[in-house]
Amino acid sequence: MDIQTICVVGAGNMGHQIALQAAISGFTVYCTDINEATLQKAKDFAAKRLGGRLEKGKMSAEEVDVIKGRLNFTVSLETAAKDADLVIEAAIEILDIKRKLFADLDKICPPHAILATNSSYIVSSKIADATSRPDKVLNMHWFNPALVMKLVEVVKGPHTSEETVETVLEVTRALGKVPTRVNKEIYGFVANRVFSAITKEGCYLLDQGIASIEDIDNAVRNGLGHPMGPLELLDLTGIDLEYNVLMERFKDTGDAKDKPSPAIVERYALGKYGRKTGSGFYEYKK
Repeated sequence: MDIQTICVVGAGNMGHQIALQAAISGFTVYCTDINEATLQKAKDFAAKRLGGRLEKGKMSAEEVDVIKGRLNFTVSLETAAKDADLVIEAAIEILDIKRKLFADLDKICPPHAILATNSSYIVSSKIADATSRPDKVLNMHWFNPALVMKLVEVVKGPHTSEETVETVLEVTRALGKVPTRVNKEIYGFVANRVFSAITKEGCYLLDQGIASIEDIDNAVRNGLGHPMGPLELLDLTGIDLEYNVLMERFKDTGDAKDKPSPAIVERYALGKYGRKTGSGFYEYKK
């Protein structure tokens, strides 16, 4: 399938970086969000990032202008999706919102369009039946920061056609990323299952007063060779995201062990989501 135009739904931290990466890689991109302030931040980020490439001599002025010409921002979902060959949804991790969004996209997008969710944990089989094209629905899971991290997990649901999977694998490579094919749906896919185990244990150690935030992260960095400790990584990806993911999981299972830890609940309640708010497990200068 010939993918030329990509629609990214959600202009937050993940969405605006996915959109910029797609524009840099030669695709026509429409990035949409219901929040105009979020869209403006996305525009400012793209301008600053491309300007930095220009100043450092990594791009010419002509290249920057061409990329800017490919990258469009709009609050209108219809404008963004009506000509899309591929939609990458990067909205909030709440199932009901995603199902409503995919139902709307199904009505707006051309019949051939693939609808992918960037969800970290919500598998596409929980969304696909909200559309008339379940064979064209799957997970395309990017990692934060999307401009830097190479991995994209392409997850085949039981409803997803082989053609759809192969197309998204090909597009992932064209986007300059390294795809990992996940043949069966499983909660957390591959990388996040490993990450979640480490994060859960890190929060447990903190909640029990066994070690400090700094010492837990230090142990993982210097003992296991990770570039970041689990708690500082939560600050980067967003404590609010982790809270919502775990609460959705708890709603599914009803198992108390799937609830977010007290360390996460406390910071979520205080609005301390990490780097984005200036405070999380660590304090950050604005």
